[in-house]
Amino acid sequence: MVIAVPLILRMCFVLTHHKGKWIMGKTALVTGAARGIGLATTKTFLQQGWRVAMVDWDGAELAAATDGLQGVVGIERDVSNPTDATAILQDTIDAFGQVDALVNNAGVADFGPIEQTDFERWRRVMSVNLDGVFLMAQAAIPALKETKGCIVNIASISGLRASTLRVAYGTSKAAVIHLTEQQAAELGEYGIRANAVAPGPVRTKLAMAVHTQDIIDAYHDAIPLNRYGSEQEIANVICFLCSDDASYVTGQLISVDGGFESTGIGLPSLRKP
Repeated sequence: MVIAVPLILRMCFVLTHHKGKWIMGKTALVTGAARGIGLATTKTFLQQGWRVAMVDWDGAELAAATDGLQGVVGIERDVSNPTDATAILQDTIDAFGQVDALVNNAGVADFGPIEQTDFERWRRVMSVNLDGVFLMAQAAIPALKETKGCIVNIASISGLRASTLRVAYGTSKAAVIHLTEQQAAELGEYGIRANAVAPGPVRTKLAMAVHTQDIIDAYHDAIPLNRYGSEQEIANVICFLCSDDASYVTGQLISVDGGFESTGIGLPSLRKP
């Protein structure tokens, strides 16, 4: 379902002034756009003169997120459904005429011990975190070939380092990282770039609701910058990778994690003076 929101006519986006220069108006398709990193990314794109197709399966949250935004269209569909993935691209083309960037941000965070992870839980995570990324990219390739556009897949630091309770989630994100490299290798000849962003601990409403003070303190000790990241800090990197400033960047994974990955398995106590 497409949610009707105020749209500035396509012709009004022909030229946009940004960073001291005029650029052609571009369109981003952002999944999981109703909240968190996806919503922050949407707003950053809008600030830079882009139009945005906002996709989410939570219609109520999506309607609230699109309220008051101009230059967006809300699309209530499920990225893990092949039919919906194709429809999402068509809805975006119908609204804006083109797709210049696909941001695969939709994901499911379902954590549990490995012995309690049955196939149903495994598939629930994989269907969105991996299948959804694949389906959306496959559906977007024809449009991205026309614009020589780009793909940014949102992975996770959990795809780089194993941790408890993440057998499905971490494995799905590791697969997304390799899928990104595969996309870069095969789509580069069309001028399509593909990169991944691996957020570390981010101060979202959900994280703050479930993280105890002990967990927060442990993360602060393990992260060289001694803090959680913000949704905006992740969005800034995503939008950079979609910009002309990253025109020769493809097949890369950028960890936005305050240095968390760089510390490996080093004990925080050994880093204290």
